[in-house]
Amino acid sequence: MSLLQLIGLAIVQGLTEFLPVSSSGHLILFSRLAHWADQGVGIDVALHLGSLLAVVCYFRKMLCQMIREVFEARLVPDFKYTYNKLAYLIIIGSLPALVVGFCLRHFGMDFLRDPKIIGWTILIYGLLLYAADTYGENKRGIKDMGIKDAVLIGLAQCLALVPGTSRSGITITIARFLKIKRIDAAKFSMLLSIPVIAAAGSLEIYRLMIAGNFAELMISLDAVFYSFIASYAVIFLMMKWLEKWTYLPFVFYRVSLGLFLLLMSW
Repeated sequence: MSLLQLIGLAIVQGLTEFLPVSSSGHLILFSRLAHWADQGVGIDVALHLGSLLAVVCYFRKMLCQMIREVFEARLVPDFKYTYNKLAYLIIIGSLPALVVGFCLRHFGMDFLRDPKIIGWTILIYGLLLYAADTYGENKRGIKDMGIKDAVLIGLAQCLALVPGTSRSGITITIARFLKIKRIDAAKFSMLLSIPVIAAAGSLEIYRLMIAGNFAELMISLDAVFYSFIASYAVIFLMMKWLEKWTYLPFVFYRVSLGLFLLLMSW
């Protein structure tokens, strides 16, 4: 894999991981449109790890507060404290995707990387995002969330195993249906990505080390670095955007891209 392809993929990952437009779908489409060989799931996971580091860096104060309150309560859930509750809601919300992803790890998923499937998922979930963002009320924040909210959002996150769905898109969509404010929906979605991406990245690194594929491992480390830079910039800009604006531009983009891919497929 050339450095140009790696940087290009990292920029695409950074631009699309936390925007509700599907990073996995764009990574697949980018390589095909550029007439490059599919980079494979290993590089995809490395790019997601870069995004993970960007989330940890951006929300480092919140994460430190969560860790502090969890240990102060001696690892016991105590929902009287905001950050203790948030930490356990993230764990609860992550469990469905971790279990489903673990169960499906030995099944061939390459057939889901078809542009036609990506076109349908980008289109359908884009319309759902529009409905949620238009009709969902801005009544609740992260402090108002409970176990039911975490479970529902976590179950929705499982759908993101299909390229084109968008992990951030589907979790934000459900959060908006649950009347959670736009910026809080985005925050919870980003924090929810930490356990899932960390688990997938750890498994992939373990696989490469066991296989003795250190050349691919080094390429993966480069992918992590470039993805981190792009992802951090996008998180910063998106949070600023959501202070005043809606998700409507991303809906227009998803619908247009979905229709384009379906037309090209036929």
